[in-house]
Amino acid sequence: MSIEVKIGEECSEEFIVEEKHTASHIGSGSVSVLSTPSMIAFMEKTSLDCVQKLLPPQYTTVGTMVNVRHLKPAPVGGRVVVKARIIGFEGRRVLFEVEAIYGNEVIGRGQHERYIVDKERFLSKVKS
Repeated sequence: MSIEVKIGEECSEEFIVEEKHTASHIGSGSVSVLSTPSMIAFMEKTSLDCVQKLLPPQYTTVGTMVNVRHLKPAPVGGRVVVKARIIGFEGRRVLFEVEAIYGNEVIGRGQHERYIVDKERFLSKVKS
């Protein structure tokens, strides 16, 4: 496998906080603000999209580690910008620095790791 992943590659995506993303809806809390699991899902999606465009079609990445802090809330209807920057690449391992921003405030920050896999081989291992 010869894949070029550029350290420093940075991507961002915008998400609108919906009721389905709230802690009270997911069950991770009792308030209607952006839940930590939803913030992490936004970070994973942004990271996936950031590296996917660099891969041949038969490859994708799977998340293997999340280490983030949820620092501040974001309300339903709020626009959250998530940034993912590749800070490490070794073998099949891609490491991201991730950040979630609401307004002018960083509401979440940390690292996320993904591994590059051949889709068919990965799924065949799951089935067996």
